[in-house]
Amino acid sequence: MARTNPIPALRKIALLVAVSLLALLGVAVPLKHIWGFRSAVTVAGWGHGLLFTLFCVALFRTTKAARWPFSRSAMVFMAAALPFGPFLMNRRMGRYQEEFWHPNNSPEQS
Repeated sequence: MARTNPIPALRKIALLVAVSLLALLGVAVPLKHIWGFRSAVTVAGWGHGLLFTLFCVALFRTTKAARWPFSRSAMVFMAAALPFGPFLMNRRMGRYQEEFWHPNNSPEQS
């Protein structure tokens, strides 16, 4: 049975979470507090919440499929909670993606 790599999907969802958080903090919150447009935070907040929930499901799936240690999963989760975290983690996630196919070449084992 062929293994499918769940990490590319996790990376994409993480970047969407980052963009939605930046939109929430950088656009919706000022719209609410400066111009009184309350529904901006409601709409952006729901969108971000749904994406973050999808991210958590993808992270759980990736953790199981790739057999990640808890520390790696926790680091990816914490990065997703920061406004620019997923952008900063993207390169490292690329290495994790390659490691999925070649587990013996893992930099953590050397």
